[in-house]
Amino acid sequence: MQKAFDALLENGVEYEFHDYKKSGISEEKIKTWFAKENRERFINKQGLTWKKLPQEVRDNIGDDNNAISVMANNTSLIRRPIIETPKGLIIGFDEEAIRQL
Repeated sequence: MQKAFDALLENGVEYEFHDYKKSGISEEKIKTWFAKENRERFINKQGLTWKKLPQEVRDNIGDDNNAISVMANNTSLIRRPIIETPKGLIIGFDEEAIRQL
């Protein structure tokens, strides 16, 4: 996250930060993301949260509704950062995409 903050600052991009790990995130917000990008792009399958999920939960995350529920209740599963722009979403740290903003 710090790299993203630094890149936004260096490129003069104003932003509003929402810490969904601390403040949570609504299922409606996740639905709006899924309408723009494939759900698989949002799920961090490298982290401990994913690895600690029961296999049954991981097996059923292929359905949008199940994925939304699991992500809303386990916000550490959500890849960071997610930057919403007028042109679309930047999912994960992408310095070049931030530079183009």
